[in-house]
Amino acid sequence: MSHLILQAPYLDASHIEKVAALTNASGIQTLNPTAVRLLDADGSDLAAVGQYCFESGMDYAFFDQIALLRDCRILAMDMDSTLVNIECIDEIAAAVGRKAEVSAITEAAMRGEIADFKESLTRRVALLEGVPEQALEQVYTERLQLNAGAQALIDAAKAHGLKTLLVSGGFTFFTGRLQQRLGLDVCHANVLEVRNGVLTGRVLGDIVDAPAKALHLRQLAADVGATAAQIITVGDGANDLKMMAESLYSVAYRAKPIVRQQARYALNFSPLDAILNWFRLSR
Repeated sequence: MSHLILQAPYLDASHIEKVAALTNASGIQTLNPTAVRLLDADGSDLAAVGQYCFESGMDYAFFDQIALLRDCRILAMDMDSTLVNIECIDEIAAAVGRKAEVSAITEAAMRGEIADFKESLTRRVALLEGVPEQALEQVYTERLQLNAGAQALIDAAKAHGLKTLLVSGGFTFFTGRLQQRLGLDVCHANVLEVRNGVLTGRVLGDIVDAPAKALHLRQLAADVGATAAQIITVGDGANDLKMMAESLYSVAYRAKPIVRQQARYALNFSPLDAILNWFRLSR
């Protein structure tokens, strides 16, 4: 029996009934005020379902069966614009009036228009030369917020025994604080060079790019004995795609078109903890 999960901050009954008709579903089960499950849904015309749901402001996900969350082993997430609401590098650049210039490179990289992430990051970090280190603390305390549902998703993952991995093309200044704040198991990110209290415009060590993200996930998967079917990955940009390809539950969150096209699932409207509605949380 196939299952189609529909979710939206405000579900419209007429939209649900339309999708039920499109998929010849045998029944509709309410999961909570923002999620329903269509039973015996026919997923043969995913394009039509996807287009209607997007136009109607709904997220959808097809499953042959609903797995237990505790049967998964890893939740791996990107940081900027996924776990948190900002691109940290853009906000750091604002301290020296270079946000527009840095943001343009960030957007091009996330859309996949700049194939070499290392090059794009090196170019952006070079524009941060001279930024006082204190500006990073201001970004963290004044601008950075968790995206809706992030805390609940991570708390549930930890409660059900999943290892939590934050792997970012951003910076350890932020991932370290988030690791402590959220109790994350493993974090990987780039190290900004600081001298005499200011950024030099360089990154220390190897850059965490798309292949590195995938490698860090594979290493954790090997450590805990996780298969692709036991991994949830969440990202929004092109440099997340190699990591997301390592998992069955690859989730594009408020993502660029190239990521929505290649991910298995997408959350365009719902908060991050909507992922929990795809699983059984108890036997």
